[in-house]
Amino acid sequence: MSKHKNINNFIKLSNISKSFTHQKNLKVLKKLTYNFKLGKIYSLMGPSGSGKSTLLNLLSLIDRPSSGIMKYGNKQIDYKNSNYNDVLRANKIGIIYQQDNLLPDFTALENVYLANLAIEKNKEISEIKSKKLLKKVGLSNRIYHYPAELSGGEKQRVSIARALINDPQVILADEPTGSLDLETAKSVFDLLKKQINANRLIIFATHNRFFAKKADCMLEIVNGNIKTINARV
Repeated sequence: MSKHKNINNFIKLSNISKSFTHQKNLKVLKKLTYNFKLGKIYSLMGPSGSGKSTLLNLLSLIDRPSSGIMKYGNKQIDYKNSNYNDVLRANKIGIIYQQDNLLPDFTALENVYLANLAIEKNKEISEIKSKKLLKKVGLSNRIYHYPAELSGGEKQRVSIARALINDPQVILADEPTGSLDLETAKSVFDLLKKQINANRLIIFATHNRFFAKKADCMLEIVNGNIKTINARV
């Protein structure tokens, strides 16, 4: 699997629909079609229940659509091939949650390098990479602290380092600043924005229009589909 093949439209969604049958066949996404380009940052807005998290779960391959086609690069996702999809997720996708989802019994350093061990079998190399990333996100003096000993902003910085450890081409963030005060949120968002490069794209869901406007492309989910609010792509 090639790691950084520069394909402009890297994620391609075609007629993606998603329904939840346990909720009286609730249709959340309806024949959604959109292409996400490398080198760009996308914000995803919409009221609660509009489908932001649902779309991120589909993009991260945690869930599958009810119908439609998704391609990473030029390869169509085969949802029956779970082994390939697991490898794709580990190699190409970094995920950041609103709640940091850190392992409470492991240090910041361990939380980051454990995410790398599925790819890098050498623990020593993983530790070195993790220390460099934690330094990059401003936590070089907190690497041996446990999550309970970190502030909300520090925990999200660990989450960003963890999302970056496998050098992903796609970073997906679901309300990454939603539980933080404004100044901390600005700091975390600025750090996230610095992770963009020509071979990477970032998609983040947010309720905060201030942060949404800072993206290259501001999107909104309306009636199960994507509406472009503002774009510099």
